[in-house]
Amino acid sequence: MRIVAKIGTASITDADGVIDRAAIAKLCDEVAGLRVRGHEVVVVSSGAVAAGVAAIGMTTRPTDTVTLQALSAVGQSRLVEAYNAELARHDLVAAQVLVDPHDFVDRSQYLHARRTLERLLELGIVPVANENDAIASDELRYGDNDRLAALVAHSLSADVLVLLTDMDGVFTADPRRDSSAVLVPLVRADDPLLAIATDERQRAGGGSGRGSGGMASKLVAARIASWSGIRSVIARASRPGVLSGAASAELVGTTFEAHDRTLPARKLWIAFAAEVMGTIAVDAGAERALTDRPTSLLPAGVVGVTGTFDAGDTVEVAGPSGRSFARGMVSIDSAGLVAVAGRQTRDLPPGVVDEVIHRDDLVVLPA
Repeated sequence: MRIVAKIGTASITDADGVIDRAAIAKLCDEVAGLRVRGHEVVVVSSGAVAAGVAAIGMTTRPTDTVTLQALSAVGQSRLVEAYNAELARHDLVAAQVLVDPHDFVDRSQYLHARRTLERLLELGIVPVANENDAIASDELRYGDNDRLAALVAHSLSADVLVLLTDMDGVFTADPRRDSSAVLVPLVRADDPLLAIATDERQRAGGGSGRGSGGMASKLVAARIASWSGIRSVIARASRPGVLSGAASAELVGTTFEAHDRTLPARKLWIAFAAEVMGTIAVDAGAERALTDRPTSLLPAGVVGVTGTFDAGDTVEVAGPSGRSFARGMVSIDSAGLVAVAGRQTRDLPPGVVDEVIHRDDLVVLPA
């Protein structure tokens, strides 16, 4: 069995943001236990920024991207040092793997990243992955690496994704504020909890201030995993035997069933991980065409444009009802699209692309 285990910042640092060696030791003990049973394990670990904050004596986590990137560079080496030491107690070797989000969009980079991870596992090494925050060109948008872990699980065709956090799983309400909240032990593939939009109730989680994720990002990660044909589990990191239980399909937190519909990595990125930069409104005919069969969105079906975006950005596609029913990567910027919206292909100016969103870059979302 192949397992991807992601652990959040709040679960491996103390209240001051200092790396909690006991927490990492527990995780590594469980990883070693799985390895003894013949399983392969990839760890996706947050905590670099928090460790950097503690290392230089900051009292609060900054919010500007440049400082966050600098702090991640300070903290990453300290984080990996802890994993090296704790895995070495079990005669296991750790490998630092810093991944960029675009490694899952660009086909060549995707294959390179997958081959490297596959080879590490073949060599009996435990990859410890994190987003390459220090040189990322965009905002640190992955939060606590939840979506990154789901994309890693997809690329490796993992059997299970385990999202370790400081809560027992997903609750019907925020248990810190509502005493009637109960744990949701199992989420079916068609359950509304796996909807893309998450309300404030579902955002409950974390709350330590040491990370930047939350339950909303974990639900998105669970959806990515589900649409990759991968079972996923959200559970408390400190629970004894949590990884072994998740691997054995025990209900150790909240388990999300795998969906029978699967998507390639590029479309998973578009549907769930990419930042949405705007909305394209289409007429009823275009909505029917896009939902009934694999086709591209043409300028003729466009009736409105909201937001400012460039070619290559991800946008939502909404029908006459106003409901977003698809997401896609556009081939034209917003200003150019406004100029040709509603025009038939034969009437387009020379040099203007005739497909607003190519069918290979468009994902129709469930109702």
